[in-house]
Amino acid sequence: MTYARQFLGESGEEMACGELGARGYAILARRYRTRHGEIDIVARDGDTIVFVEVKLKTSGEFGSAAESVTPWKQKRVVAMAVDYLARNRLSDHPCRFDVVAIDILEGGAPRITVIPSAFDVA
Repeated sequence: MTYARQFLGESGEEMACGELGARGYAILARRYRTRHGEIDIVARDGDTIVFVEVKLKTSGEFGSAAESVTPWKQKRVVAMAVDYLARNRLSDHPCRFDVVAIDILEGGAPRITVIPSAFDVA
């Protein structure tokens, strides 16, 4: 991964954390690593543990940021969430999967969309 791409990802996560914080989420972890990959953000919304996938796109080519959270990616996030819940002894807590989609088109201001319950465990 190039430095520019890594920086872009980190800035997307910063924007997402800011938006989630403004909505009352408590950030529990960022870049939580498992053998299945990395969860961008783990947060708490009330009593619910929220696993957040952040997608940032700088062009409209190939769809929006929200459209890039594929069923394959959803399956991986679910596997990582199971790991997080087990390791932190939180399996009895309700959880959900949100997406924060950030679209930045042609140097404009970022459009941040939070999609609660964006997908379910299938």
